[in-house]
Amino acid sequence: MQADKEKVYRLLKTAKGQIDGLIKMVEDDRYCIDISTQLLATQAILRRVNKEILHAHINGCVKEAILKGNSDEKIEEIMGIIDKLSK
Repeated sequence: MQADKEKVYRLLKTAKGQIDGLIKMVEDDRYCIDISTQLLATQAILRRVNKEILHAHINGCVKEAILKGNSDEKIEEIMGIIDKLSK
């Protein structure tokens, strides 16, 4: 993985803490809007992690494949991720 591991790790730990909090909110039968707000915050962190990883992949693996003249597979991978992100 080419991404900043410390940053990715920190963000994932934060998301994990939020998920643990969400589980407690559900167990405590908290207000639906509060749970939904917390879910949106957790999703935002996961999007940031994915963005960090994809940026690093493009700047590392994809760039290297292009320079070596072997970019077709990496471009297909990126296209597949873009398709998944746009659903």
